[in-house]
Amino acid sequence: MVRNIGLFGLSLFAGFALAADTLPKTSEKFEVKGHTAYLYAAPQPAQGKPWVWYAPTLKGISLAQRTMYFEGCLRAGISIAGFDLGEVRGAPASTEQFTCFYGEMVKRGFSAKPILLGQSRGGLMLLAWAVRHPGQVQAFVGIYPVCNLGTWALKNLPVTLADYQLTEAELRAKLTELNPLDNLQGLLAHKVPMFVVQGDADAAVPYPENTQILKARYEAGGGQITVKLIPGEGHKVSPSFFECRELLDFVLKQAATKDR
Repeated sequence: MVRNIGLFGLSLFAGFALAADTLPKTSEKFEVKGHTAYLYAAPQPAQGKPWVWYAPTLKGISLAQRTMYFEGCLRAGISIAGFDLGEVRGAPASTEQFTCFYGEMVKRGFSAKPILLGQSRGGLMLLAWAVRHPGQVQAFVGIYPVCNLGTWALKNLPVTLADYQLTEAELRAKLTELNPLDNLQGLLAHKVPMFVVQGDADAAVPYPENTQILKARYEAGGGQITVKLIPGEGHKVSPSFFECRELLDFVLKQAATKDR
């Protein structure tokens, strides 16, 4: 059945076409304490200027290549930004450098409660920031995220120790103090919702050592967490992870949610 959409319908289609044409093709760059921040600002920001904070940001935001997420967020008025600190692993000092970036985004008028989206090792970067600043987080989203400082990060000792400025013995002695998985109380108190998509065949960031523990501990504390576990999928770029409708819907819902 074909309906006459009329002038009003035509104007809506024209608006969508215009929105697609005006999405930023390149990021705005700005410096914060000697490091580069990248920002894709939504042409028509939603109320409160919501934004997705993406990590890892390494010489750019790879999420901009994921059309469904990139266009879905920007068309909904949600900006996307990230801060390039290189290969950090959630140490207190690098976490506070992230706080400087956060402060600059808020100074520019963006929401004081970003939606954190961590992919792979970016999960550890953002969870480490989140557990230290739980009142400034709208939601956490993970794409096969590293959650556990005590397993994955310790397999990459030189990089991890360089970030924490500790010896291996010192880091192991402080794992409970430093591991995000052992410090979820603030996020639980602030009722920060979470969504994670991961494959059950992920050898690089094993589900049982990371998201499974996060889910169990968050639910045990009464937290809201949804995990979409993909059978047979590993640690790779595939539609399962980068065209996940549930993930995008979660982000859109959180961007429209009033402060808790």
